[in-house]
Amino acid sequence: MATNPGLLYKFPWEDMGNYKYLLYVPFAATVLSGNDDADNWSAHICTIAVLRYIVAQIFTSISRIHNITERTKIQDKGISYEQIDREDNWDDYIILQSYVMTAVHHLPYLGYGGFPLYNNAGLWQMLWWHVGPTEFVYYWLHRGLHHKFLYSRYHSHHHASFVTEPITGSVHPFMEHLMYTANFAIPLLGPFFQGGASVSMFYAYLLGFDIMNAIGHCNFEFVPRWFMSIPGMKYLIYTPSYHSLHHSRVHTNFCLFMPIYDHMFGTVHKTTDTLYEKAITGQSAPKTAPDVVFIGHGTNLVSLFHLPFMFRSFSSRPFEPKWWLAPFWPLCVMVMFVMRIFGKVFCSDKHRLRHLKMETWVTPAWAIQFFFKSQWKFINSKIEEAILEADAAGVKVLGLGALNKNEALNGGGKLFVDMHPNLKTRVVHGNTLTAAAVLKKIPSNVKEVFVTGATSKLGRAISLYLAERGVKVTMLTASTERFQKIHDEAPPKAQKLIVHATKIEAGANCKDWIVGKFCSEKDQGIAPSGTTFHQFVVPPLQEFRSDCVYTDLPAFALPVDTKYFKTCEMTMERGCVHACHAGAVVHALEGWDFHEVGAIDHTRIDQTWDAAIKHGMVLK
Repeated sequence: MATNPGLLYKFPWEDMGNYKYLLYVPFAATVLSGNDDADNWSAHICTIAVLRYIVAQIFTSISRIHNITERTKIQDKGISYEQIDREDNWDDYIILQSYVMTAVHHLPYLGYGGFPLYNNAGLWQMLWWHVGPTEFVYYWLHRGLHHKFLYSRYHSHHHASFVTEPITGSVHPFMEHLMYTANFAIPLLGPFFQGGASVSMFYAYLLGFDIMNAIGHCNFEFVPRWFMSIPGMKYLIYTPSYHSLHHSRVHTNFCLFMPIYDHMFGTVHKTTDTLYEKAITGQSAPKTAPDVVFIGHGTNLVSLFHLPFMFRSFSSRPFEPKWWLAPFWPLCVMVMFVMRIFGKVFCSDKHRLRHLKMETWVTPAWAIQFFFKSQWKFINSKIEEAILEADAAGVKVLGLGALNKNEALNGGGKLFVDMHPNLKTRVVHGNTLTAAAVLKKIPSNVKEVFVTGATSKLGRAISLYLAERGVKVTMLTASTERFQKIHDEAPPKAQKLIVHATKIEAGANCKDWIVGKFCSEKDQGIAPSGTTFHQFVVPPLQEFRSDCVYTDLPAFALPVDTKYFKTCEMTMERGCVHACHAGAVVHALEGWDFHEVGAIDHTRIDQTWDAAIKHGMVLK
């Protein structure tokens, strides 16, 4: 918000939330009912609005793909959830301008209609009206908005975004947008009074305007040197680095799209040319290797849209398959097959924690692929490529998330360490901290637990840990051999407390279930009333029992000084990560110089927990 919000700060429909999109219904209804006018005005308004959303999405996606932006980045900072939320209503101006243009179109006596589809002379007139009056008026209006009275009441809202995204350019209070809309109407009214207005004029100006606005708010430089070296060009068109200085230095570089007025009135910042050169050559925010990498993967097919470079607002909240994503399933299937052929592990997001640079990478595979043995070679090859790339870059710790460390797939990461014994990068499955997270939710006075998924990495470690501390552990497994192997690992005193069960009915009298595999409604029904289901199963249990307690999946809130998280880690709340991700971060913070792969060393559970708490991790 602005520091001191003024009159008409809020849009009239702000309190409507997403219901504001009902404001497009009158236009759509007019088209669908066949009542549009001779200009097909409502149809064009709807089409232009859709195209404006597409332009915004394209620029947002491109600006968030690190492989594209990292070589010419301008600011070496990220954005926060607070900025995401503040900019959530970036599209209010599209609704506003749709209604303002329609009101002008229907004004009596003006006759703002009867447009031909195209008028070449009118397009040149439109350009002249923009270059002349609109750019000039905007320059002085913008300088006025930087006066402390207007800045505190309106324009500070926009400048709260120090690091900009393409849609940041549209984030202003209602009063400010009213002023802008009046100014930007000049190039659409001028040709009309000169007899040159056309339908194409609206498309050219509104879409062209949005493209230029998005360009200026990208946090990477991509306007080529050869283009900017054309004589006079630096006076006619701005660049992302030019406008970035306006957000970092504030009272400078005021122009709309054409710096000529900044040059005329002496408001060009002295570092403008230097910053452009540094950015275009990759020196402004040089690419450096992260300290910690965590590799995740897709879950549900539509989780594709939860990536940071897909749907901005959607990805900033815990993942939930929404009904409106259903039409995208065919696209998701197509992307899955394309990624199967051409995909490689890619960086989806970058973060900071104190001295640590952290990145989240994504395996080009979805959860369903991990359940087909025919896909294992492909998946492992991509994980191996990522590990070798990280090792060559100097990454200190690489964490394997979710199914990327599946025991049957690669032995919890042990396969890669065995294949490459000279790795400097430490490969970490993070399950030691996951085990600690599960155990810390079990009350200290518990005397008996019932464990499903008991012979998995986590099940084994949890069972051994509890038995060594005097808790009776009933391990549910059909494999006598696997049970016996774990049983024999325990000290003699603890072995007496580890019991084998082959049927789930063995948990009928136990009120603390530790669930590591799917548990149906029928299976849950066996537990006595008041049971607590401590779970490490993915996906989490469906909660069928209202008389029982279900713990959340093991997760941690990151320390408060963690920065630049703008996307939720799948179903995690904002600022939280899965315990295995936190485990990789703790590994790096502690500077531990060993791989954490294969079986969990249950004797290190307490040490890992203490380290996590020491560094500010909070169990969720």
